[in-house]
Amino acid sequence: MFTIMSLKILGIESSCDDTSAAVLFDAKLYSNVINTQHIHEKYGGVVPELASRAHQQNIVLVVKEALSVSGFKLSEMDAIAFTLGPGLLGSLMVGASFAKGLSVATGIPLVGVNHLHGHILAHMLREKEEDGFNVKFPYLCLLVSGGHTQIVLVKDFLSYEILGKTIDDAAGEAFDKCAKVMGLGYPGGPLIDKLAQIGDENKFSFNKPRIKALDFSFSGLKTSFLYYLRDSLKQNPEFIEQNINDLAASLQKTIIEILLEKLIKAVDLTGVTQIAISGGVSANSGLRKSLSDLAFEKKWTLHLPKLKYTTDNAAMIALVGHFMYLSGKISNLDVIPQARLDFMNI
Repeated sequence: MFTIMSLKILGIESSCDDTSAAVLFDAKLYSNVINTQHIHEKYGGVVPELASRAHQQNIVLVVKEALSVSGFKLSEMDAIAFTLGPGLLGSLMVGASFAKGLSVATGIPLVGVNHLHGHILAHMLREKEEDGFNVKFPYLCLLVSGGHTQIVLVKDFLSYEILGKTIDDAAGEAFDKCAKVMGLGYPGGPLIDKLAQIGDENKFSFNKPRIKALDFSFSGLKTSFLYYLRDSLKQNPEFIEQNINDLAASLQKTIIEILLEKLIKAVDLTGVTQIAISGGVSANSGLRKSLSDLAFEKKWTLHLPKLKYTTDNAAMIALVGHFMYLSGKISNLDVIPQARLDFMNI
């Protein structure tokens, strides 16, 4: 078990389309600044070249604001934690290069952080005026985002084991692609969540994959949804428009059922009843309610991250950096960002 020390950590996150910087002191959050790139909305997805250019424009101001809000100076930082991967390589390079430049200029140590490690600790983030986290290990983390869907056994702050993962599309990707088929904007997940709240989740039924063990698959659901819409539109060109809320609700229910069925299996296999969720899809109101109801029924202890920490942010990177620094996991200046960084690579 780690001891919380009076460390000041500057975190930098640039894995996709959010430029973020945060400052942690005593493992508590003193600032967390996020600049979201809205330019991608008109393209229906993140354009890597545009994302990296925007990071270059935003990163200096974002880091400067994070330090200003925290009340600390750059020279007071004990370490600079930055996202090493996975993510868009061009975006990662911007954050890594900036972090290295700060390190060279100040002599402050670097800590390269795996982006996914940040997500699985995100529910522990606390503001400076809040009580510290009281987490019990081990716990199961359902990590659900646009690029990843995994069940992770978290044994300690820096010790993990992947129990199951998607073999194709991630849950968030299924949300976004199905939303695009329905003519909705990007990102599609939040739009489907909003429509689903006034729809009938039992109106339509879609195929759920039968995948062994604790792995996931969402490509079959996506295809089933596409074909259902195609066939229905042949009979009624206004089918989507007339059923948009029910379609969203039924799709969302199916995805949630797939996720929770695997989570129940994981609990049965491990006996672990401390549960956390993380990643962008953990902001989905349907998932949060269904999981809360399930946890109450099963007598699980559930840890939900605050909504503002479900998406990509530098606070979670700084928190992982805090524990990595304590364990002596310091990065050299020659460390290279990796778009497909292995989850277990710490």
